[in-house]
Amino acid sequence: MLKGCLVCLGIAVPAYILGNFFPVIGGPVFAILLGMCIGRLIKDQSSYEKGIKFVSKKVLQLAVILLGFGLNLRNILEVGAQSMPVIISTISVSLIVSYILSKALKIPAKTGILVGVGSSICGGSAIAATAPVIKADEEEIAQAISVIFLFNVIAALIFPTLGDIMGLSNEGFGLFAGTAVNDTSSVTAAASAWDGMHGSNTLAIATVVKLTRTLAIIPITFVLAIVEAKKSKEKKKMGNVFPMFILFFLLASVITTVFHLDGTIVHVLKTMSKFCIILAMAAIGINTDVVKLLKTGKKPILLGFVCWVAIALVSIAIQMALHLN
Repeated sequence: MLKGCLVCLGIAVPAYILGNFFPVIGGPVFAILLGMCIGRLIKDQSSYEKGIKFVSKKVLQLAVILLGFGLNLRNILEVGAQSMPVIISTISVSLIVSYILSKALKIPAKTGILVGVGSSICGGSAIAATAPVIKADEEEIAQAISVIFLFNVIAALIFPTLGDIMGLSNEGFGLFAGTAVNDTSSVTAAASAWDGMHGSNTLAIATVVKLTRTLAIIPITFVLAIVEAKKSKEKKKMGNVFPMFILFFLLASVITTVFHLDGTIVHVLKTMSKFCIILAMAAIGINTDVVKLLKTGKKPILLGFVCWVAIALVSIAIQMALHLN
């Protein structure tokens, strides 16, 4: 167990540092890339296998639980309530598009689900929460993370200029970035770029909208757990229907909301969550066949692109319809 954990830790630390230097790319992507390189160098992984499996499964679930401590439900519901129509619309469209296109392109169902939830909810965090529920393997997770990463970078680079062209207000762009950009790091990058151009405080709006989107992890994983239970004909015990780590994620959010945890404590717990995701992605990278990933990557990229465009268009359309932009 220890040998595999230490290998993952040795990858996660530099990946975390690189992610801080290049936030648009993010630590999880660096961890997967480094993990795939290290995995190719280790000829016999048998003595590392137990630790790597533990990190890729259990540490990933711990990351989702710790993520809950960063969600103050009261603040999110107060500030993010007006964004709910846009959030619900974009999530629904992304999931429908990913389902239909996955069937049309004959993309493996689990890859389609991961790309769909990653695009619509909160990138790597949503993938981390969903993967254990649908029992996705390492290559499916790596595929989805790679697709999300690609469009994260593009969004962070072009959305501020696109928002200017469309004449969005500061509030409108905050809502646009918060609903149409996949991962937290890229939402931050896009909103910060807008603030630099306009001298505004759009980052605060975009962050709250993004956190509100994160709550969709709960109903989405609940539905997927029921579907998986029916497929495998398991008895509908609570642990099977609703994964316990998602319950702990919700409990963590409630604790933060009720007890008003100190900002420093919340920051530490959120940082721990971020590092645990990076650690898990290192393990997933080690077990990923990079050659197979490249060969099978075209269709998931097309799926991610269509989901990304659909979300952006729906976000703007709903804002215009409700006069929020």
